[in-house]
Amino acid sequence: MLSWCRVAHTLKNVNYYSKIAAREVFDVAVVGGGHAGTEACAAAARMGARTVLITHKKSKIGEMSCNPSFGGIGKGHLMREVDALDGLCSRVCDLSGVHYKILNRRKGPAVWGPRAQIDRTLYKQHLQEEVFQIPNLTIVEGAVEDLILKESGTANSSQEEFSRLAECCGIILENGEEIRCNTVVITTGTFLNGSINIGLDVRPAGRLGDAPAIGLANTLERLQFKLGRLKTGTPPRIAKDTIDFSVCLTQEPDNPPVPFSFMNEKVWIKPEDQLLCHLTYTTAEVDKIIRETLHLNRHVQEETRGPRYCPSIESKILRFKGRRHQVWLEPEGLESELVYPQGLSCTMPPEHQQKMRLA
Repeated sequence: MLSWCRVAHTLKNVNYYSKIAAREVFDVAVVGGGHAGTEACAAAARMGARTVLITHKKSKIGEMSCNPSFGGIGKGHLMREVDALDGLCSRVCDLSGVHYKILNRRKGPAVWGPRAQIDRTLYKQHLQEEVFQIPNLTIVEGAVEDLILKESGTANSSQEEFSRLAECCGIILENGEEIRCNTVVITTGTFLNGSINIGLDVRPAGRLGDAPAIGLANTLERLQFKLGRLKTGTPPRIAKDTIDFSVCLTQEPDNPPVPFSFMNEKVWIKPEDQLLCHLTYTTAEVDKIIRETLHLNRHVQEETRGPRYCPSIESKILRFKGRRHQVWLEPEGLESELVYPQGLSCTMPPEHQQKMRLA
């Protein structure tokens, strides 16, 4: 089995491949290289545990799947707590933000929410630089198909008793190879039995262009874990040169910008070099387009069970009739020509998304 790792403290910026010994046993195996997975593997390795991170694609570590932002009300507090435990995300945000803003400034400090628009490319670059130099950490590319379980019950144990008494001592990759460990941390995010819904079209995916984790989901279900689904949504991106910003309200960034991390006194970017965000609103035409396409929208036709994380524009139009809704136009990076229209998350067919964008 090939594993990718970096020689810390010896050869700077030198990457190499090495074989994992057949009987090598790790202290911790982390499944998934997203935000939670990178924090988990970094924390374990930092504490001296021999750690392995298993992810579908090493090149996608640090990928920002949806909105290129961090923090906000509640989430900003969480980032500060992670930073207090020597986490990665706050430090990396201080190296990659393009618009820093403390929300709720008019209220007391207890409810202030640090937030930043992040450059996608810079965030991934700096996070990978952090992760790839961590001692005690090995990174393996592969899909986890199953768990290695050791039964602690008797031969007559029922399935329910087996699920309760079984001890997890490793993982099995899609190619059949095994990685033994003492502890498994699962941070699969949207990849666990994930699917993408566009109109009435449904396709299995972890995110666009990446396969979901089906086998692992089946294993967890067999072990009688209750599986749910977070119904995240994402809006159509807009080309920056097609937007008339003169008719929008401008949101200035903070000057000076406040760092996320307690370890930093300032962020990487000069206050005057930060990018602007803009505010606009939906129109009556947007309401009309959404109501006329409800029959083409699986999100509305067959409501998936589970909590909703990103309120869709469809649900807002249906619940709050006759109102106009905020749409924040947020830059995706210093070199990016795309703008993220926060507030237009939807699942309608592409051609109707285009009509809504022009409305």
